[in-house]
Amino acid sequence: MTNPATDLDSIFEFKSSSIKLLSFVPATLDPARLEAALFEKLGGREHFLAGEQLIIDFSSLPELPSALEVGTLVRLLQQFSLFPIAVHGGNSDQKLAAAAAGLVVLQDDSLSTPLPTANKATPPPPALVITRPVRTGQQVYAKGGDLIVLALVSAGAEVIADGNIHVYAPLRGRALAGAKGDNQARIFTTCMEAELVSIAGIYRSLQEDLPDSIKTKPAQIYLDQEKIVIEALSETN
Repeated sequence: MTNPATDLDSIFEFKSSSIKLLSFVPATLDPARLEAALFEKLGGREHFLAGEQLIIDFSSLPELPSALEVGTLVRLLQQFSLFPIAVHGGNSDQKLAAAAAGLVVLQDDSLSTPLPTANKATPPPPALVITRPVRTGQQVYAKGGDLIVLALVSAGAEVIADGNIHVYAPLRGRALAGAKGDNQARIFTTCMEAELVSIAGIYRSLQEDLPDSIKTKPAQIYLDQEKIVIEALSETN
């Protein structure tokens, strides 16, 4: 005869988790401004973050939202294939509004780094290597790691990586490194002619003329505080 207690013990278990979720940190709840900014930064509704689950972070929001405003924000993000499941930060009124909109309210300590375990660390994914030109209108995304491109990145093309981007050829399109918030990521190219660059969501348009010391020269792009820096590789820090 089976032991009922033993059977119940085998039905489920609780385990600690180190799942990382992307945070969305709005500075306003104006739906028109948010929609315009999302469209500009993500390049439309088909983008490299499509399908991601989000935590909405209220830390930069000055006003108190209503449940209706939070619900409108959730629906707007869903239109861009982004799916908020929880909120973090903010005051008690903001958290109540989020709970009324059906989101989970996370406590500050719920996002703390889990204690290390004896399990062997998972190695980072290998770099994605592209050997053919990235043509106008094409998008290449290296999820979870670096991107290495050994051919031309054409104007109107887009290369994206969660880690660093290396382009050993002219970079004439858009390059977005640290796509999931890694502010230590960098972009390297042997021929700097990019239209737009981004590190960890901070963008700089390069429609204006680059100085002769950088234009068409080997260069790197990185973040200094929250400012995009573009410099010749001979000036490497």
